[in-house]
Amino acid sequence: MKICILGAGALGCAIGAALSEAGHDTWLINRSRAHVDAMNANGLQVHDERGERQVRVNATIDANDVGVADLVVVLVKSFHTAEAIAGATALLGPRTLVLSLQNGLGHEDILAEAVGRERVLAGKTYVGGVLLAPGCVRAGVAGKHTYIGELDGQSTPRVQAIAEAFNGAGLATTVSDNILGTMWDKLLVNVATGALSGITMLNYGQLYAEPLLAHTARAAVAEAIAVAERAGVRLSLNSPDAAWQLAAEGLPASFRTSMLQSLEKGSVTEIDFINGAVVRWGERHGIATPVNATLVACIKGIERAMADHQKEGNS
Repeated sequence: MKICILGAGALGCAIGAALSEAGHDTWLINRSRAHVDAMNANGLQVHDERGERQVRVNATIDANDVGVADLVVVLVKSFHTAEAIAGATALLGPRTLVLSLQNGLGHEDILAEAVGRERVLAGKTYVGGVLLAPGCVRAGVAGKHTYIGELDGQSTPRVQAIAEAFNGAGLATTVSDNILGTMWDKLLVNVATGALSGITMLNYGQLYAEPLLAHTARAAVAEAIAVAERAGVRLSLNSPDAAWQLAAEGLPASFRTSMLQSLEKGSVTEIDFINGAVVRWGERHGIATPVNATLVACIKGIERAMADHQKEGNS
């Protein structure tokens, strides 16, 4: 299968390395010239449960270098989704499928508007990745599950074929007949810790040691569960405590959420697609979400302060 990872950062590289080692014609697209050049010159350096090794990959900054793919896996930051797919038309042939494995909710609608809803698959992955240097990642694949599905919940040959390809590459993948529920389950985990860690600048060990923060996290998740239930979403996580506990499962005390990492780099976050999605769905279904709205406002305030500081530094 010819597979293109659109947004091959840490997570995209972890998944792309596994697919490439399994023999798939795998392409990694990333906007960083240094990252792409390092991968093409030396291969992708992967550190994982199996040790350290170089994986041969095809990397580029330009979708035109790739041509038509069988599958495009979208892993760009949420706020870059529309721009990224608009610049990737060279990847799309008549049978190309587009799979979002991004955090949060709402990307599937953006992609559907760009390429047609019939092409779009959705999913969630618990695979992890950390970019150590250009062309070098720490990957967490073993024991980490991925769920994919058709937007209408049907189990089709095309989604089964993708799951088989992923499973054959060591990416434990299940086809879900309730992918929206699966996406909400993952959203609850992100709602529990992402914004709070970003606001407080705390790693997991510090976050989980503070009872006041645990109380706030559970309150945010409780709002999200209420919204999902009102919307008729089938959840497997039905209590705030379950989401709070699952968020920390298997992760070290030093773990820093992606939202915290974004703020530490001075980048905008994916808050609009995580806690912001809870607020939007709440408004749509008549459920108040004051805790999530407050967390969104705080993150937006931090982003504004960073932007103003950068402007002052450039003036």
